Amino acid sequence: MHDIRLIRDNPEAFDAALARRGMEPVAQSILTLDEERRALTTKVQEAQSRRNEASKAIGKAMGQGDTETAEKLKAEVAEIKQSLPQMEERDKELGEELKAALLALPNLLDPSVPDGDGEEDNVFLREWGEKPSFDFEPQEHADIAPALGMDFETGAKISGARFTFLRGDIARLHRALGQLMLDVNTGEHGFTECNPPLLINEEAGYGTGQLPKFSEDLFTTTDGRLLISTSEMVLGNSFREQIFAEADFPMRLTALTPCFRSEAGAAGRDTRGFIRQHQFEKVEMICAALPQDAPAEHERITAIAEGLLQKLGLHYRVMALCAGDMGATMMKTYDIEVWLPGQGAYREISSCSDGGTYQPRRMNARYRPEGEKKTEFFHLLNGSGLAVGRTLVAIIENYQQADGSVIVPDALAPYMGGITKLEPAA
Repeated sequence: MHDIRLIRDNPEAFDAALARRGMEPVAQSILTLDEERRALTTKVQEAQSRRNEASKAIGKAMGQGDTETAEKLKAEVAEIKQSLPQMEERDKELGEELKAALLALPNLLDPSVPDGDGEEDNVFLREWGEKPSFDFEPQEHADIAPALGMDFETGAKISGARFTFLRGDIARLHRALGQLMLDVNTGEHGFTECNPPLLINEEAGYGTGQLPKFSEDLFTTTDGRLLISTSEMVLGNSFREQIFAEADFPMRLTALTPCFRSEAGAAGRDTRGFIRQHQFEKVEMICAALPQDAPAEHERITAIAEGLLQKLGLHYRVMALCAGDMGATMMKTYDIEVWLPGQGAYREISSCSDGGTYQPRRMNARYRPEGEKKTEFFHLLNGSGLAVGRTLVAIIENYQQADGSVIVPDALAPYMGGITKLEPAA
């Protein structure tokens, strides 16, 4: 959501900012709608005011015995009452049209975001660790994991494509990863653990920006609720329609939840394996920060996600997303990409972003600076810490052995009940 005053004050700058995302100019069409609406709102207010004045004047005229004036005023009030509902309805319609136009626009990019058209233009920032070496040809997880209990066939039989049934030690390893991530976030970094709903209403979907743009990627229930595609949707909306004190910041929330995505926009991609599922688990980090503290908070959540990969001994790189590869709701994003030796490629495992005031504006979530009466919008940041399924894939491919077994990283030992290796079924 954007402040209409920003567009009024400098429409050229607003269009130039959206042009970085490859968008055509929109400011003039929005301002035309805004001007029409403001003009009609003024007419409605003037008509309401005149109706009230005339109604009072009728009583005064009657009290003075001025029947002629009273009748003229009655006729005027009747005319206003007849035309006013249509004007009010049109005023409401224009307001909804303006709101819809603003809601459909993406966030404006931070000036530090590099230009570019797609992921090939993303900028390398740093890397950690080294690619593992093998004395055999490393395999993809989709070829190794079935013998370890990752059952693609049963998942597809029960639920269809892009669903997987985990059994035995690999299911425990999946659970252990989520527990490690939560424990690190809460025990080492001060996040508050949450257990939020998995279903939200449409208003919440608009609040964090998944609606209207990404409606095709969301599963909808028969009563109109949405299955969350990320717990960002519920954790972020926990701040909605509230005013916080400056002293309340930063506020940091984390949750491990199932997430559901129809993957309508990714048809044909990653159809093999566990990379792109309709149902998956992810640990999310949500941070509400004062505007001046948001850049440091962005670096902090990125470092937390990196630290988890370092604990697991997984080689990764960090990329700054370019303008053409940015999510619509974010102003600046770092992607952390883990190395998968079986695929011979880096794959995104965490995305850490500063959304600025975009989501708080949509949710009417504000704070009052100390000593001030006026409220302001804070920044809302989010990051994956981490995507559990993709981390499981990374462990399988990086810790695979020639006999098809997989070594369990030391950081997971406290959660694995003495299991140090996943053994393939005989």
